[in-house]
Amino acid sequence: MQKTIQKRTLKTRARLFAAAEAVIEKNGYEALRVDEVVQAAGVAKGTFFAHFRDKDELMEILIGQKLVACFDQVEKGLVPKTALEIIDALEPIHSFMTSERYVFDLIIRYSGATAIAEIGPIAMCFERYVRMTAVWLESAEVRGDVSADLLAEGVQAFALQSMSLKYCALHESQSFRDRLEVYLNAWLNPIVQKT
Repeated sequence: MQKTIQKRTLKTRARLFAAAEAVIEKNGYEALRVDEVVQAAGVAKGTFFAHFRDKDELMEILIGQKLVACFDQVEKGLVPKTALEIIDALEPIHSFMTSERYVFDLIIRYSGATAIAEIGPIAMCFERYVRMTAVWLESAEVRGDVSADLLAEGVQAFALQSMSLKYCALHESQSFRDRLEVYLNAWLNPIVQKT
């Protein structure tokens, strides 16, 4: 009996995910409504809330899965050696993170966890970003007076700052990539002593 219930629960959850993905494909992440998901999945609204606390919990999972796919894609590429190559290598991740304001806002909201038990897929991706970038920086043509770990944390911080400014009306004249390029060139390139 328990296996039958568990199997049915997994099938229902899979239908909810598939329905949500179809709605997102059609209208985007921000436009998704719980009512549309349950209608597309052919379940009651209460069934949705038996599986997910709210829309954001569903979105954390779906956006986390998409981020993981972006990281998998990036890690299959060549190891970048310069600041510009790092920007190019990270493009699939950055492009998804800035694809919609809602996506960026949710990613920031779920980027950290207040308890170990609450670490979700998005928070894990933030850790993965720093670890992956630090490995690249160990053999890159960058400044050597700072550890690769600290450099990687800076890359992430500057990327997040650039993403935030993308959504700020006061800073919309400069593209995300151009702003990140300025930051990373200043942060990663070897320091030249003035004579």
